[in-house]
Amino acid sequence: MKFIQKPYVIIGSGIAGLYTAIKLSEKTDKEILIITKSNLRESNSRYAQGGIVGVLPENTRDSVDLHVEDSIKAGAGLTGPEVARFISERSAELINDLIGYGVEFDKHADRKIELTLEGAHSVNRILHAGGDATGRSIELALSSLVENNPRISIYKQTLAVDLLLDSESRCKGVIVLDKNSGNYETVFSSAVIIATGGAGQVYSRTTNPSIATGDGITLAYRAGATIQNMEFIQFHPTALDFEENDSRFLISESVRGEGARLKTPDGEYFTCKYDKQGDLAPRDIVTRAIFFEMKEHGYQHVMLDTSEIPEEKLRSRFPNIMKVCEEQGIDIIKGNIPVSPAAHYIMGGIKTSVFGETSLQGLYAVGEASCTSFHGANRLASNSLLECVVVANELANLLAEKETEVSVSNADCQIGCLISLYEKNKFDYKRDIATLKNTLRTAMWENAGIVRDKDGLNEALRILNDLKLDFNQPYKCRDAEEYEFRSLLTISELIIRSALMRKESRGGHFRDDCPKTLPEAANSYISKDSAFIAGNCCDMF
Repeated sequence: MKFIQKPYVIIGSGIAGLYTAIKLSEKTDKEILIITKSNLRESNSRYAQGGIVGVLPENTRDSVDLHVEDSIKAGAGLTGPEVARFISERSAELINDLIGYGVEFDKHADRKIELTLEGAHSVNRILHAGGDATGRSIELALSSLVENNPRISIYKQTLAVDLLLDSESRCKGVIVLDKNSGNYETVFSSAVIIATGGAGQVYSRTTNPSIATGDGITLAYRAGATIQNMEFIQFHPTALDFEENDSRFLISESVRGEGARLKTPDGEYFTCKYDKQGDLAPRDIVTRAIFFEMKEHGYQHVMLDTSEIPEEKLRSRFPNIMKVCEEQGIDIIKGNIPVSPAAHYIMGGIKTSVFGETSLQGLYAVGEASCTSFHGANRLASNSLLECVVVANELANLLAEKETEVSVSNADCQIGCLISLYEKNKFDYKRDIATLKNTLRTAMWENAGIVRDKDGLNEALRILNDLKLDFNQPYKCRDAEEYEFRSLLTISELIIRSALMRKESRGGHFRDDCPKTLPEAANSYISKDSAFIAGNCCDMF
């Protein structure tokens, strides 16, 4: 096995990882290594359509107070007020930073930035780029900067498989697998930053690409880091009702923000029956409204009626959605887009501060893999990209002040023992991972999805335990496919056990057998070999 040293290692190449790398390169003169299991421009971030929140001084209808209020309300009691204010106050500065990096947000004819509305926002405050391709636009701009930065190196097609902890439980690096050669490498580092994105592939219906298998959360959990609020999954109300490459195309909430309305296949507009905000209620409410309508009437999907939006607006604002719909034979001008809910975003993750610190020294996290308490039990639309850049910037400031000397080797007993497990080949028969994965994803969708109950969750846990016994690869696996399945097993167990422990309904977690929300809001935490505990919803790590 090859051994190298790098002061900073970033696992993941979405917006969170790229922005962290760029800010670190500006604030230090040390080497930065980005590890991505795909290629630089393929990540969950690129599929973010709607936009990024910006509380801009020229938008006199908006304010930090109002944005914080909206975030807290959507978060169903679990959004930390101090966290929300910290992030909101820095939004305008970092939007300008992105513009300086070459992100071209859409503008009106008078050259002023165009702001749109999304569900549960009080005012128009969402910036977008490329019409409905904000994530892709930001990622392309940041990727170009990273590729041309001499202090940033990139390991492509490389999977992080385990974190190195020394005898004092300090993170000292990572073991990685080159997917093409099959060779392993140990990278020692003074700071390992997890920026691997979400875990939507744990469900059979998801808007996330095939790479979103929860690898970073799994790495942190295996190392003993504290994990928070894994029961809170955001199911997006409107995914196009067809599947390609294990993913469903997202129909952005911005379409409803521009005036589209949900209706049944029989033509009934129904969302106001569930909430006075109707189509622009928080995502968890709209998702359950669709779920209950589909269940009650046996619909395979509902319809998104875009016929009231002017054709010119549809073409300029949603070119990507229009293109994909046309490829499926859907005329977006006439409306009636078939949509249904799909897993979209995980509000829980590795517990961090707003500076990216985890419970383990030397380990940091940013983006969807982390949990700062900003999103609470139900993320406010377009808050996620804002959180990415704010926390990444703060993390870079923090690390720039820390000692970066890499002073560890495999001589440490605990590190040496772990490395030795990845130097040996000890495999029995080859499993059909595709079949095991489909069984897991179906069980999670049917039993731990939009609406849950104790019996269903226990059934999912039973299926999960059978799959774990069959798979039985706790350390070295044959290939990337097996490592990703190992991650999906871990994420599934964290979701199920968290959902069983939370005997209430709150935000993205709805228990049909416990439909009420408890008076006191508490986060749930878990770490390896520990019990679940509750904590104050406002704590900053």
